[in-house]
Amino acid sequence: MLDNMNFYNFMHKQILIVIALFISTGAGYIYMGILYSSFLPELLWFILLLGVSYWGYSLYRIYLNINLNIQDKENWLQDLRYFLFTYFSLWTIMFIMYTSRDSIELHYIAIATQLGVSVVSATVLVSQKKLVIITLASLMLPLTIYFIIVGTFYSYLLAFFSVVLGGVLLYAARNTFNYLVKSQYQAYHDYLTSLGNRRYFIEQLEDAIKVQKQDKRDIYLLLIDLDHFKTINDSLGHDIGDILLREVAKRMHTLCKKYNNNVSRLGGDEFCILSSSFQNKEDCLQSGVDFAKELLEVIKQSYIIEGHHLYISASIGVSLITNPQMKASTFIKEADIAMYEAKSQGRDGIMLFSEELSTRVERKLEVERLLHFALENKEISLVYQPQMNGKDEIIGCEVLVRWHNEQLGHVGPGEFIPISEQTGLIIELGHYILEESFKTLREWEGKGIILQQFSINISMRQLFHNTFVQEVEELSSIYLTKELCSKIVFEITETSVAEDINQLIHNMNTLKSFGIRFSMDDFGTGYSSLSYLRQLPLNELKIDRSFVCELDSTSPDGSMIKTILDISRNLNLSTVAEGVETLKQKEFLIENNCDILQGYYLAKPMKKEAFEKLVL
Repeated sequence: MLDNMNFYNFMHKQILIVIALFISTGAGYIYMGILYSSFLPELLWFILLLGVSYWGYSLYRIYLNINLNIQDKENWLQDLRYFLFTYFSLWTIMFIMYTSRDSIELHYIAIATQLGVSVVSATVLVSQKKLVIITLASLMLPLTIYFIIVGTFYSYLLAFFSVVLGGVLLYAARNTFNYLVKSQYQAYHDYLTSLGNRRYFIEQLEDAIKVQKQDKRDIYLLLIDLDHFKTINDSLGHDIGDILLREVAKRMHTLCKKYNNNVSRLGGDEFCILSSSFQNKEDCLQSGVDFAKELLEVIKQSYIIEGHHLYISASIGVSLITNPQMKASTFIKEADIAMYEAKSQGRDGIMLFSEELSTRVERKLEVERLLHFALENKEISLVYQPQMNGKDEIIGCEVLVRWHNEQLGHVGPGEFIPISEQTGLIIELGHYILEESFKTLREWEGKGIILQQFSINISMRQLFHNTFVQEVEELSSIYLTKELCSKIVFEITETSVAEDINQLIHNMNTLKSFGIRFSMDDFGTGYSSLSYLRQLPLNELKIDRSFVCELDSTSPDGSMIKTILDISRNLNLSTVAEGVETLKQKEFLIENNCDILQGYYLAKPMKKEAFEKLVL
């Protein structure tokens, strides 16, 4: 099917060329008929030639119908074969007619024309292996018989030459055919896995959409991305990675044959699978999910490659082709959205595309796009939430970042901070926050606002970036005194601990040498263990708001908070409780000797000027 599919356009382009060539040449026979007083046979033959030419032109017009699917194209190609054989055979009629007359000049014309048509047929029909053999035989055989009938030494020699010429033409046509097959195979196949490539898959998908439009049947599309394949490629080498890709492709192909599905490699470690059609959407959806689950299990089975036992999983996005008005690229995009959602939810899973998911992903992409210009357009601002002791005295604050975009409106940090971390924008954004925070602390010191601590959230990406320590040192030397440096508290999350613990401790100790202190933010919700707490040079634990909120509902006794407070005291750390929103929560925390309180019940985050008025 693939070989024929590649030759449709080639054959389509030949139709008008052959028609134009044959009509112009055929008109010469009418002239010959006038010269030799046999005008009527030539005219009737030329009319027949025009009729068959119209048949060919109608086939040319049919192919222009963009709604032809693969089966339609196969039927069209079969009709084209009949047309071409008939068209070339018309010249044999004139050959027989002219060689049966007495005029030797007409014999010469018939021979020359028959040879020319034979060469043209071998050229035009190179992509049709069987047809070129039949057509050449029908053209060269009458010529060979003619030379034999003449019965002279030279005619026998010409008969032999005719056979040789026919063989040469067939040989040339076969070589050209093999070259076309090879070049088309390379154009439509992936060199590594021998699966169809992106170009082939898109053509196949476009054809499936046409079938869906005509038959109202549903099809599913799977986009598969191998999880952590780059790690294997980088650690074991590209040779091992290539072998692994071939093994994965082989397993996919075997499973797809079982279900009459088609698999292609889009590039890298991405594969696409297109299903056969289903009668209704429900069956299609269920089959798509079931197939994806089976495929996931097949991929996850261990691989033994050159002594290495390898295990790999995949993230699979599923999209249903139910709207024939949409483009092939749109369906691939839908499956791609679902696949990346599967990755973001931990990999090794299956995600079905939905409009809700599309809206969420499009929102994320729009946030990411506009975030690139946020600092340049001065859309980022800082607010400060007071931190109080048990006597309602403001002893510090936490610096919080806000983003207001003209198009998106107010975007919460819970939405844009993770995106900035994923894209690397957090490095530039974090530098801006640090510099503005240091400036503010120095200004407040000059205005007589004396705080015990000044907390700034530090992203994991910042903390492990190779220039972060140097940036902090440079900013500190520009804006802060040694005393002001000692008031800075960097809040890190427990996810930071899950990274390189040794590098983390090294960076923290270097920063502590400048006087900076550290707080473990959102404590109790991440990965930390008591051993980590003992290793890290921390000064403070920050109780996550989720535990504080439980004081009003699921855990009124505050057992988790009491445990964290005990841990903090045993490690000689101060404790901050964030998310204090009720009097009950405040009283419980003060009663249990929590050092610092922070939350909406006490004070909301506010702009710099409002904070100054509150404190002064």
